[in-house]
Amino acid sequence: MIKKLWECIGQYKKDSFLTPVYVTLEVVMEVIIPLLMANLIDYGIDGKNMPYIVKMGTVLLVLALISLIFGALAGRSAAIASSGFARNLRRGMYYNVQNFSFSNIDKFSAASIITRLTTDVTNVQNAYQMIIRTAIRCPVMLIFSLVVAFHIDAELSWIFLGSIPILGIGLWFIISHAHPIFVRVFKTYDKLNNIVQENLHGIRVVKSFTREPFETEKFGTVSQSIYKDFSKAEKLLAFNMPLMQFCMYACMLLVSWFGARAIVACGGDPATGLSTGELMGLISYATQILISLMMLSMVFVMITISRASAERIVEILTEESDLKNIENPVTEVKNGAITFENVSFAYAKQSHKPVLDNIDLTIDSGDTIGILGGTGSSKTSLVQLIPRLYDVTSGRITVGGIDVREYDIDSLRNQVAVVLQKNILFSGTIKENLRWGNENASDQELVHACELAQADTFIRQFPEQYDTYIEQGGSNVSGGQRQRLCIARALLKKPKILILDDSTSAVDTKTDSLFRKALREEIPDTTKIIIAQRVSSVQDAGRIVVLDDGKINAVGTHEELLKTCEVYREVYESQMKGGLKNE
Repeated sequence: MIKKLWECIGQYKKDSFLTPVYVTLEVVMEVIIPLLMANLIDYGIDGKNMPYIVKMGTVLLVLALISLIFGALAGRSAAIASSGFARNLRRGMYYNVQNFSFSNIDKFSAASIITRLTTDVTNVQNAYQMIIRTAIRCPVMLIFSLVVAFHIDAELSWIFLGSIPILGIGLWFIISHAHPIFVRVFKTYDKLNNIVQENLHGIRVVKSFTREPFETEKFGTVSQSIYKDFSKAEKLLAFNMPLMQFCMYACMLLVSWFGARAIVACGGDPATGLSTGELMGLISYATQILISLMMLSMVFVMITISRASAERIVEILTEESDLKNIENPVTEVKNGAITFENVSFAYAKQSHKPVLDNIDLTIDSGDTIGILGGTGSSKTSLVQLIPRLYDVTSGRITVGGIDVREYDIDSLRNQVAVVLQKNILFSGTIKENLRWGNENASDQELVHACELAQADTFIRQFPEQYDTYIEQGGSNVSGGQRQRLCIARALLKKPKILILDDSTSAVDTKTDSLFRKALREEIPDTTKIIIAQRVSSVQDAGRIVVLDDGKINAVGTHEELLKTCEVYREVYESQMKGGLKNE
């Protein structure tokens, strides 16, 4: 884990190294100041030596300014290093997520990935800044202060060392019990984000069914769980401060008590024993030592909180896509011919029942194939295997005569356009959304693609026409308009294979008919696979594949299936004759 995180520091290693250097120089100045203060008291104030007082006062002022400068430089470089580290973590995770297959995303869930990109990165960023600054400052301050304190009075300095084991044992107890709670908390955060995300995406459904109380209760339950876990963890961490204060005040009292007795015993003469200035110096060093210990304990607390976040971040950074290119992959798709050879597929490798079972199907380049089946018959699963969004469990699929696993993934997907029933439009103008299909498409090409998709007519009705701004998710256009824009976007790719996954379900039958006619006339060489619930959407296809429970039930033309396939005939009669069967 540490190695992977270190790689993400990248170009900010310089600032990460400079911060401890600046911090060390700052600490050196701060350690020297109490020692000079002791001399100022003993030889300047007690000796009533005004020139010495002025000299030492000037030196102390210069040292304080130097310490301030090094502190400011340390703060600046620590901020740059930690912010840059967080930037690299987010970028590294986001870039890796872009390479994830659908199964990788399913493994983590979208809500969990978002939490890791935001909350977890912030936790790690704060911890890293404390590590390169506070975690360096405290041990250096502790060591230097102890050395000088022992130089002043070794016997009294043992008091400071005696507090370290007490603090260490207490801190170990706190951390060992708090870490598992934080691990559980961040997993619950994923659930919370998932609930919020689901609620916002489906807010229209929630309101139409008046389910606000149910959603509120669901959110409250998870939120209460986070509250309880965080409260429990914070109660453990709260013991840190009283323990530190106990050790600090105990040490101060002991140093003051024994130091005062030592001064009285020697009459305050620096030459024969402990002087007033040296006692003041010891108290200053005691404060520095104990504050260092207290800050160090806070660093450990922050590391405890961020450790769970770091582990979750590294899981994303080290996750490898289930889909990879082979060595020297094929980069050219010759044509749109597709062959399924004894294909079986399951989303979970350990699943006993496959989603698709023993699929054998041959589709010639340029064919128009309809796929019909009931809900859950695995129509979408079948076509998702063609652009290799998932890999087959057994068997193989060829495109242009070559196994899809031998293609370069990007090259294959550039030749396969998929339009889903619930396709997504992004924030931006209609032109910007269409150019996802071809970023170099001219305005004439955009218009032509929209004419084929039967979208040009409604676009022309907008005041801004093709420069109309589309809200996130296409929320300011209707379902049918959104589908037609997505079809136009796919057509701009000029793919060798076009897959329409129930993508005209929200348009009327006339528009659907005009669109299918345009496909036949304009892109005859493109292989077209049309998944539909309506028989009218596929009855003109060269062949229709009827799926039932993940298996091919029948293949044939509309007329052939009416005669030979009972499943198809039942669907046709229920749609065309209102469910009445021929007597």
